[in-house]
Amino acid sequence: MSSIFRIIGWAEGVSCLVLLGVAMPLKYGLDMPMMTRVVGMAHGVLFIAYVTLATWIAYHQPWPLRLLFQSYIASLLPFGTFVFQKKLDKASLPVPSSPAMVSR
Repeated sequence: MSSIFRIIGWAEGVSCLVLLGVAMPLKYGLDMPMMTRVVGMAHGVLFIAYVTLATWIAYHQPWPLRLLFQSYIASLLPFGTFVFQKKLDKASLPVPSSPAMVSR
């Protein structure tokens, strides 16, 4: 599960940057809204997956409530998921590697 959370966090962060840095300028600068629709949908799905997975991990592992809220805030900010992942790596916080590790 750790690798899935890392991959989804990376993809969510990249999709946010592409949405803000490429798709939005194309939509408003060059009147090309299609990129915003495609990237926006992908970003929305990845955002929901990231928040859902963070909630699942926090429920099944001893994450403090504060850390869960930090993951939510990280999902809203550009570069936030990258910074949050570094924090998890540095703190060596438990993230389940598979659903079989969950005892509930």
